[in-house]
Amino acid sequence: MPPLEVAKLSKRNHYEEMTEQLKQLITDGKLKVGDKLPSTKQISEQFGVGRSTTREALSALKAMGLIEIRQGGGCRVISSSPAEIELPELQSLRLNRETVLELLEARESLEVSNASIAAVKRSDEDLTVLSSLVNEMKRSAGDEAEGERLDLQFHLTVARATHNTIMVRLFESIMGHIETAIHDIRRVELYANTAVAERLYAEHLAIYDAIRLQDAALAGDRMKQHLRHIESIVLKHLGERP
Repeated sequence: MPPLEVAKLSKRNHYEEMTEQLKQLITDGKLKVGDKLPSTKQISEQFGVGRSTTREALSALKAMGLIEIRQGGGCRVISSSPAEIELPELQSLRLNRETVLELLEARESLEVSNASIAAVKRSDEDLTVLSSLVNEMKRSAGDEAEGERLDLQFHLTVARATHNTIMVRLFESIMGHIETAIHDIRRVELYANTAVAERLYAEHLAIYDAIRLQDAALAGDRMKQHLRHIESIVLKHLGERP
């Protein structure tokens, strides 16, 4: 396969510039619908970047609807124009910015407590379920539908591991509102992005380990760090706090 007409990147891990160059090749017709992209290794070498940067750029192109990423590797161009990401749901989300921020604050308060309580009260069965979910997360990084399902199940299992039905109901109520408000951001920015999904896996693993060790303070702290990471991604779309 001939090399792509690309320029090496000036900064390490600058996947936005890489995404833009690849998108331009597709929209200019140099990569046509049906064309197979070079391997991740080849693309990385041509841009002079690591494979994690390449995977992140490919995930962004997938989220735009320009390429498909097939099971076991390999990417193919499926469209020559980016899908419109600016969905009405995201517009209404911006209009309700303060409500979303309050929901995220309420979620953090509840889930930090859940993690701490779960570390003390969790059963062996709770640990088995959490361990299984974390292992599935590792295997399915980049699969947005599966990533979304596993993420919700993990946090719901932590809530259930408190063995407090009120905590579980509060979590389900708050997450129901959050799912409605930021579903599109979650899917595009979290689960379709392999590099982000891999970081989320590591964060969930850290929470699981603290709960396994029955360290309440550590479990709460790791949950807080994880949720602050999620909030930072959402805030990119909402605009930073005033």
